[in-house]
Amino acid sequence: MKQAVHFGAGNIGRGFIGEILFENGFEIAFVDVNETIIDALNQRHAYEIEIAEEGQRHIAVSGVRGINNRQHPEEVVAALATADLVTTAIGPNILPFIAGLVAEGIEARRQAGNTQPLDVLACENMIGGSAFLYEEVKKHLSEEGLAYAAEFVGFPNAAVDRIVPAQSHEDPLFVVVEPFNEWVVETQGMKNPDLKLEGVHYEADLEPFIERKLFSVNSGHATSAYTGAHFGATTILEALQNPEVKSKVEAVLAEIRSLLIAKWGFDEQALVDYHKVIISRFENPYIVDDIARVARTPIRKLGYDERFIRPIRELRERGLSYDNLLATVSYIFGYKDETDEQSVQLQTLLQEKSLPEVVSEVTGLTDPALIAEIVAVVA
Repeated sequence: MKQAVHFGAGNIGRGFIGEILFENGFEIAFVDVNETIIDALNQRHAYEIEIAEEGQRHIAVSGVRGINNRQHPEEVVAALATADLVTTAIGPNILPFIAGLVAEGIEARRQAGNTQPLDVLACENMIGGSAFLYEEVKKHLSEEGLAYAAEFVGFPNAAVDRIVPAQSHEDPLFVVVEPFNEWVVETQGMKNPDLKLEGVHYEADLEPFIERKLFSVNSGHATSAYTGAHFGATTILEALQNPEVKSKVEAVLAEIRSLLIAKWGFDEQALVDYHKVIISRFENPYIVDDIARVARTPIRKLGYDERFIRPIRELRERGLSYDNLLATVSYIFGYKDETDEQSVQLQTLLQEKSLPEVVSEVTGLTDPALIAEIVAVVA
């Protein structure tokens, strides 16, 4: 049976990537530091997924085990040495922390004379996640390891999309997910093109699809959260039940459409339909998605290449409107959550520094005119 090593045994790892791998006949070694989840995986070697739709059907996933990479890094290396596929769903900020282990696994494959091509897929909410991970991994490889990786290990970029809300269950492995899912992999980075997963789309150029997802789903979801919070909502569903919030989300998506059409030549009606599906997903009555979950880490979401500032920059370059995206940015600067470290940090910055300084610092922008535009809407 094919072997997969998956970094991240959280809800997305189990409820999305794990499901697809299982359905493709893989045994899965989940790598994580969460002892409760790892112990449960090793006790039961199975878990259940519930689909958030009418009937709430269940999917039973089996053939799974857990490895605690903090306690048993050598077991991770051993699993990587013989793996057929490696995937991650740990968050962009955590990728550098697994790079050393991935490098050790690559060195172990080389030393064992394993010339089976291997692909490593970083399934993260970021552009170029796998390429980023590869750059981090290379820092830990020997000269021989670098040459081996260049020949036998691929890091094809991937885009993933499935809403997995924050949740708590008596069973630590049980997870509820939305019916919709999309996983796209870029073929040009693959070293093992013969291993393709059912339920995954493969494209020669991933960038248009990553940006379509990042600017549509991520920007739209975050707009629902920050705008909803501004109008007093506590869940995404509650936010979109407010006609004013929903109209603002639709207006942001209209600006996103204008960028995607201008930049990539997407069909307008296809994008209109895609965005209607996205809003219907946010409005799923079987999912209770807290605004606090979606709106966390506001400083990261205000980053230069992230879901708001990047489309604003690119719309501005093309002379297209971005007024509604700017309005959402103003809501982010006003967002307060004492339980979120970045929210507290942002509010502290706003108290300690001038608004233009804070805008420049958190967005990475250097264009005085655009900084002034943001300052004006925030103020």
